[in-house]
Amino acid sequence: MASVSVYNMEGKEVGTMELSDAVFGVEINEHLVHMAVVQHLANMRQGTKKAKTRSEVSGGGRKPWKQKGTGHARQGSTRAPQWKGGGVVFAPVPRDYSFKMNKKEKRAALKSALTSKVQDSKLIVVDELKFDEIKTKNFVSVMNNLQVQKGLVVIAENDANVVMSARNVADVDTTLANTINVYDIMKAKTVVLTKDAVAKIEEVYA
Repeated sequence: MASVSVYNMEGKEVGTMELSDAVFGVEINEHLVHMAVVQHLANMRQGTKKAKTRSEVSGGGRKPWKQKGTGHARQGSTRAPQWKGGGVVFAPVPRDYSFKMNKKEKRAALKSALTSKVQDSKLIVVDELKFDEIKTKNFVSVMNNLQVQKGLVVIAENDANVVMSARNVADVDTTLANTINVYDIMKAKTVVLTKDAVAKIEEVYA
């Protein structure tokens, strides 16, 4: 089992914690991590872009000039792609970019992402994150104490004081242990988990 230090909100080490090898010590599968990131980005795409082909633009019903004898190149419609106002050759159409991954693949990708953060010493465990009020300044102070710039903060349960305090902090995102995803983990330079969040992740994915 990997052993990591546990810090308090002042950035001081207050103990150590053993991480489950079933979640934080697996063999890293880069292919599945890549697939999970691509899937996340693809599923976020709206796929609503649209342009008209030559059959959809208005006009162009009459042949602009006769086939021969004018000195011009032959033309059949003023809405062909080479004309101004003509249709697009291979016009984009609305489509669904999303694709599915197997449940086992998703779990393996998430474990690989978490393991990579542990191996790179980019995973920090704090004993708790508690704020008496919604105040961005307090949250920034905690991140500075932990020396976290671009990070992902994972909490076990939805805490409005924590989430709202972090909302206006640049390059820091918050998420719940049961909604954590590979893209957010890999995008973050440092992952910060509370002890409760670690326990919940190990309970769900071990």
